[in-house]
Amino acid sequence: MGDIIVSEFMSVDGVVQAPGGPDEDRSGGFEHGGWSFQFEHGPKLEEFKLSEVTESDALLLGRKTYEIFAAYWPTADSDDPMAAKLNKIPKYVVSRSRDDVSWNNSTLIEESVPDAISALKQDVDGDILVYGSAQLVHTLTEHDLVAEYRLMTYPIVLGSGKRLFGESSDTTTLQLVDTASMGSDIVLLTYQPAGTHE
Repeated sequence: MGDIIVSEFMSVDGVVQAPGGPDEDRSGGFEHGGWSFQFEHGPKLEEFKLSEVTESDALLLGRKTYEIFAAYWPTADSDDPMAAKLNKIPKYVVSRSRDDVSWNNSTLIEESVPDAISALKQDVDGDILVYGSAQLVHTLTEHDLVAEYRLMTYPIVLGSGKRLFGESSDTTTLQLVDTASMGSDIVLLTYQPAGTHE
């Protein structure tokens, strides 16, 4: 059975929106696009991101993140091992507004998202990696489908933007299972669910 792994670039106040640039915000109006580039991304972070992808068996993406990735990675340098893996790996896209997903090895999930993803976990043997996709992560969290959260935490408070964990009447307790420095300012915090909703 597969494990869903959520991997995010995140500000101290929990914002995960558009860390790489304003093009990542398709809704418009987000003033902080590209906020992660205020900090040095050293080789340790790059090595971690590459190993994370190469060790995964599938990608699970929301519509906006899929559109960003599908616009970039198919035309990226074919000698780039990250591009090679992302273009080859099976991709599952959660969207009710798209009617097709043309990026290689992509499958559309349109309805009954929690049930479809529970079934996907039965079909995939290894890690199912989730990047970005804040709305999708909210759904996964609400239905106890996430096995691990890997949060690359940056020392910045943005004050606005889409947050990893949305408002909810439920409480989820997490257990910190690992910490690692990804450079002079970035810390990787790895959490696993410690209990059920209360």
